Amino acid sequence: MSFALRFPMKTLIAAGAILCLSPVTASAFDTKARAAYVVDQTTDTILLAKNAEDPLPPASMSKLMTLYVAFEALRDGRLTLDERLPVSSHAMSYKGSTMFLNTQDRVRVEDLLRGIIVLSGNDACVVIAEALSPDGTEAGFARYMTERARQMGMDHSTFANSNGWPAAGHRMSVEDLAILAERLIEDFPEYYPLFAETEFLFDGRAPSNTRNRNPLLRLGIGADGLKTGHTQEAGYGLVGSARQGDRRVIFVISGLDSTNARAEEAESIVNWSFRQFAEKTIAKAGQKIASAEVWMGGQPEVGLVPAEDLAILLPALGNKSVSAEVVYTGPVQAPIKAGQQLAELVVVPGDLPEMRLPLVAETDVPTGGFLVRVRTAAELLITQFLNGPEESL
Repeated sequence: MSFALRFPMKTLIAAGAILCLSPVTASAFDTKARAAYVVDQTTDTILLAKNAEDPLPPASMSKLMTLYVAFEALRDGRLTLDERLPVSSHAMSYKGSTMFLNTQDRVRVEDLLRGIIVLSGNDACVVIAEALSPDGTEAGFARYMTERARQMGMDHSTFANSNGWPAAGHRMSVEDLAILAERLIEDFPEYYPLFAETEFLFDGRAPSNTRNRNPLLRLGIGADGLKTGHTQEAGYGLVGSARQGDRRVIFVISGLDSTNARAEEAESIVNWSFRQFAEKTIAKAGQKIASAEVWMGGQPEVGLVPAEDLAILLPALGNKSVSAEVVYTGPVQAPIKAGQQLAELVVVPGDLPEMRLPLVAETDVPTGGFLVRVRTAAELLITQFLNGPEESL
């Protein structure tokens, strides 16, 4: 005997599963930057966004994209740290921050990377670019950077060169720079310590350019990267990151009017991010949050649990409550496997953005036997008879 019944599928809300977790609110950070973006990487919580998607001149902060492509080449074996690369006349022609390279040099890749990170070497970027470019030119490398950025979800970035030298159409948003910073940290932990180096002497030929311009690295506040930038058009900017305890914050500021303003703003953002917010676990892995109705199953419902500890970032002080609700489309049709994602816990932590956290089945639920199917069919037929067919769909 078989059944071909249409059963009601609805988005159901189990509200009140977690309410009033704690009083929360936080004062918004009043940044002086033209554009700013701050994200708590540990919980993926956006703490501040100002003109975050606007394509702006990124100056030397765009060197991070050249570094990302170089790290990919090292990982893939297309470059090695000890390999020596030639310096073209085009690379030598760049002014501004340089390693003072000349066409007689053949420079180790590792020295070039440190020259880009610590010394912000425009010439070093071009040496890397020409080595990795699909057509051997910096322009070809810039086109590849733009293509690669799109693949990484950086939709507001277009590159005209490898080093951020002022050029028409060379643009990045602060949100894209934050995406890039997070990828550098996560994808290349073996190279990320380079960003915390405060000095690189190279071969002594550039005594006026040996120190990292990142103003946070010597303050003892957990800062360990990533890149400053400055041109007249862009103003002063910084892609920064700091780690304190188990938390890491990534931030980007752009358009400030001096090195002092950049330093003060960056330090204030780091202090605000760590002092005004705290990570809290709201549910442990396997802890039952709610139940979902089951259709045609060996049991009428299944528990909904987090697959891992659920932690969110909450303002440390204030007087607003966190609200949360469990949302799923159901009844859920059997069979169900333990660990199968069935629902989301939607958390609204005060003034912070809504968070959606996955919930999974607590146990297996097999398909019900013959009597279960008969009982379910009868219940549905009765419902359709009493309420009309439209009410049950």
